[in-house]
Order: sequence, then structure tokens, then C-alpha cells
Amino acid sequence: MPVHSNTSLTVLGLGDMGSALIRSWLTAGYAVTVWNRSARTVPKGATPTATAAAAVSANSLIVVCLLDDASVRATLGGIDLTGRDIVNLTTSTPAEARALSEWITARGGRFLDGGIMAVPSMIGVPDSGAYVFYSGSPEAHETHAAALSVPAAVTYVGADPGFAALYDIALLSGMWGMFAGAAHAFALIAKENIDPVEFAPLLVGYQQAMAAYAYGTAAQLAGGDYTEGVESNLSMMATTNGTLLRTAAEQGVSPELLTPFMALMNRRVAEGGGKESTTGVVDLLLR
Repeated sequence: MPVHSNTSLTVLGLGDMGSALIRSWLTAGYAVTVWNRSARTVPKGATPTATAAAAVSANSLIVVCLLDDASVRATLGGIDLTGRDIVNLTTSTPAEARALSEWITARGGRFLDGGIMAVPSMIGVPDSGAYVFYSGSPEAHETHAAALSVPAAVTYVGADPGFAALYDIALLSGMWGMFAGAAHAFALIAKENIDPVEFAPLLVGYQQAMAAYAYGTAAQLAGGDYTEGVESNLSMMATTNGTLLRTAAEQGVSPELLTPFMALMNRRVAEGGGKESTTGVVDLLLR
């Protein structure tokens, strides 16, 4: 029978993130049973098992932090999950999380999916800014709220098991756009007598200031009027893009990180959205 305890749990996966999670629980005084598919160093104080089945049988709270959805299914396949609460911290898509929830529930377990918004070095560190999106069984979330809050702050986003993954990937997608803009900016100055270290604070400050633009986009999406509060309309921004592209050419920089978004802006203007902000691009992406 699994151990029903507020201070014990099982972790499947001893990668960098799994190990960081384990250390945070050990530091907080939890008893942690662990298993990994291959030989890995076990954090001091954790109890290793020879099989995944043995690890699952040890506790009612099972945290899974593996490579992908297929590895989760391969690991849990054939194991009795009755009475277990499976918390999946393996990166997945919303559809994968929903299907896995059905698979776990059909075999007697409760399911929570998680999206970790942190790197391993942030786990268990107070005020690091780390947090985890969780979605799925409200009962499982309530039961294990204290344990789940040990490695990082908890943001529960609802009973739909796919929402944690969706929030996670949506934020990561926004991050990649920011990284792309930063990469292009650094490329523009690379051949000049400009110190990138001195330039970086200017870039960070500007990106932080512009990030608040998302609030306006959200309000326009909610209200349906994409011209509400517009100061720099899409037509003007699309025209300005020509200067950005000419500058890239002068500096010998490929525009490939910018042109896909610029093409969408031009399409929206051509369809009559010139007085809007860039919010209309969202509609183009949904087609």
C-alpha cells in the first residue's frame, strides 16, 4: 500500500530538474523515494529503488519529471496506479497532457500536469521567481498544495489538465520572440565599435518598457476594438519597417528573424487594418 503522508513522496527522474526538485524536498524535511531509468547520482538523503513500480508503491504522491510524454507512459505502463496522485512535470503539449490525464484516471489515479517556469538553479531558492503552473484534479491539488509549494511557487490554472502546458508553452513562445529580437539587435551592432556589455542594459530596459504593450493587446482582444487607445497605428509601423530592413542590409545582418512578423503586419494593413495596433496579427495567426 502507498504511504499516505504529508511529508513523503516519490520522484521518477533524476535529470537536472528532477534532482533539483528532490533536493528542495529533502531540505524541507520530506522523505523522498526516487527512481531513474539509468544509473545517476542519487541526492544524499533520498531512497533509491530498483524499479519504477517499487518507487510508485512507496507513496501516494508521485512526481514524474522525465524526457517526454512517451517516456512517462513507458515508465508507468503496467504499474497499478490506484490511490496514487500523479503530478507530471515533464514538458508536454496540452493535448498530450489531456490524453495522459485520461490514461491515468482510467487506471485509478488522479492527475495534475505542471509547467515549470524556472531553470534547475532556481528551484528551492527563496525569491528566485520560480513558479509552476498546475492544472488537473482540484482534489489532488488541494491535497498536495503544501508539498508542491516547496520547490517553487504554485499557480493553479484550472481543472482542464491541458491548461498548465498551454500557459507554459504560450509564455515560452513569447520568450523566444524576445530572444529573437535581442539576437537581431546584437547582430546590428556587432561590426561597430559598440561594447555589447554596455549596450545590454539599454536593450533590457527598452524590452521591459515595451513588454507592457501586452496589456493593451489583451484589452483589445477582450473588447474587440483593435483601434482602442492606439497611438502608433499598424500602417505607420509597417512603413517604419522599411527603415529597419534597410539598416539590416547596411549592417550586413540577415532580416530573417524580423520578416515573418513584418509580413503579417503588411497583410493586416492590406486587409484594411491600418488604423489598428498589431493586435489584428493574432487573428491572422488563427486562420
